[in-house]
Amino acid sequence: MKFKGYIFAIVSAVSFGLIPMFIIPFKQMNFPLDVTLFYRFLTAALMILCILFFLGEKIRFPIRDLFAYLLLGFFYALGSDLLFIAYDYLTPGIASTIFFIYPIFVALSMSIFFNEKLSKLTLISLFITLGGVYILSIKGAGFDINLPGMLIGTGAALSYCIYILLVNQIKLGGSGWKTTFYSMLFASAYFLVKIIFRNESLEIPKTSLLFDFAIFAFVTTVISVSTLVYAIKLIGSTPTSILGALEPIVAVLVSILMFGEAFTKNLFWGVILILTGVTLSIIGESRKKKSVKI
Repeated sequence: MKFKGYIFAIVSAVSFGLIPMFIIPFKQMNFPLDVTLFYRFLTAALMILCILFFLGEKIRFPIRDLFAYLLLGFFYALGSDLLFIAYDYLTPGIASTIFFIYPIFVALSMSIFFNEKLSKLTLISLFITLGGVYILSIKGAGFDINLPGMLIGTGAALSYCIYILLVNQIKLGGSGWKTTFYSMLFASAYFLVKIIFRNESLEIPKTSLLFDFAIFAFVTTVISVSTLVYAIKLIGSTPTSILGALEPIVAVLVSILMFGEAFTKNLFWGVILILTGVTLSIIGESRKKKSVKI
């Protein structure tokens, strides 16, 4: 059973890491990003709704939970929005790697706002991660950071951090599938509001794009979320989170092999340091929780 859990965790990380393979072609054809993400999340919500019906779970919820679901959808959507905007300033590989520092933000937030003591490993991991970000910012012989891109990518990580904190702290009825369904549904609403505000059209120029949206939503959302759920059940959250380090690695490989991103020493060592730092943070937080339980 544990072997299956590791396979599920790997599949989840890889499917999420394939996002650049789907989103960049839409950006290259100048298809509006907001419209792309609206259809992605709406399609994902409909697919997850089918899963809920299959499981026989009711989708109704108390009106008091509405604001919580709205917040979840907002921060999930904001994280995706900022990540894909960061693609315009940074390469997809670097943007995805910056986004992966969100576990560090989660650990720091738990310490600052919920009085959880930071472990020594977490503090060490913070400096290692910052070192990785610094190396990614060096071009040639000098420090040449793309400040807007770095800030936007960091904003994406912070938004996803807030989403995770909300999921952990807010008590909602139903399964993780139900929470994910409403997160996706209200995330699509976020982009619909932006589309209306910007007076953009929801028209799809060719029917083949419907298939592209469906594949995009299925691979990067439904498969990623479903395998993540089963991985956590079979092997726990810590090993699943550590294997999540495959996400930026896959994104970097996609960016290099499909979109011509240069494979430099700075990219290699920056990614390695960030992945090492985040992994140490996850292990450190896991050990701290075990010691508390004892």
